[in-house]
Amino acid sequence: MLKQRVLTALILVTVLTLALLSTAPWVFPALVLVFMLAGAWEWGRMNGCSQVLAIWTSCELFIIIGLTWYLGWLNQSHPLLWVIASGLWVLVGGYLLKNGSVAWLKLPQTLRRYLGVMALWLVWLALCQARMIGINFLMSALFLVWSADTFAYFAGRTWGGKFTQSKLAPSISPGKSWEGVWGGMVGVMVVAGIWMVADQKLHADVASLFTRLSEQNWLILLLGLIFMTTMSVVGDLIESLIKRSAGVKDSSQLLPGHGGVLDRIDAILPTLPIAMMLVSLLS
Repeated sequence: MLKQRVLTALILVTVLTLALLSTAPWVFPALVLVFMLAGAWEWGRMNGCSQVLAIWTSCELFIIIGLTWYLGWLNQSHPLLWVIASGLWVLVGGYLLKNGSVAWLKLPQTLRRYLGVMALWLVWLALCQARMIGINFLMSALFLVWSADTFAYFAGRTWGGKFTQSKLAPSISPGKSWEGVWGGMVGVMVVAGIWMVADQKLHADVASLFTRLSEQNWLILLLGLIFMTTMSVVGDLIESLIKRSAGVKDSSQLLPGHGGVLDRIDAILPTLPIAMMLVSLLS
């Protein structure tokens, strides 16, 4: 299992690096599109769709992304879209975390399918536009999510349950603790501080997400980091809720040793659109 996990990770990192460094403007969007289509298939399967309907869910996403690409949306600013997307993530995420998997299963299957298609379309657009801003900006946004998850894991393992008796979401993900959330937030702030210093010392041509927020003022930076870290946790919990309602451990086995695509991008789904919202509004 460990060998599979490491090998898959190396392949993914290599492919991602080559796509990021490619001078052809279509390479990165095309690579992300492949992952989103796989995620759409997983989403359909986790929501009770037949194999045919799950594949059709991927086809629907392909059509929407294709139209978006053809119409030139990648080169346009969409502040209102990002505000609406962020608001929906907060409202729908809060509703589901409060009411659990029962509330999710009560929603019509068609609505559940299209919520997934919408989320994957939005994150595709957000990732591609973040890459167009610059690699430093995109990687800083991704590292926010990855550092929140990593620090939360180790903080939860070390201090979970020592300061608060209640679990974060016991009916959804019993292993997650409030200490993990706090540790993730502290970790994100440490990473943001280091990244901003590196931006300054290396005279980065493209400012990172952290530097762009700090250029407004430190309060906006702090609130932005807390908001995005919180929503990365929400994204993780929502996918756990859907997997629990489907009775599966992983979204699929497409990535040996890692589970499925949704297992790897769940926290990114709300966080990248929110990052684009903050940058769009503040600029």
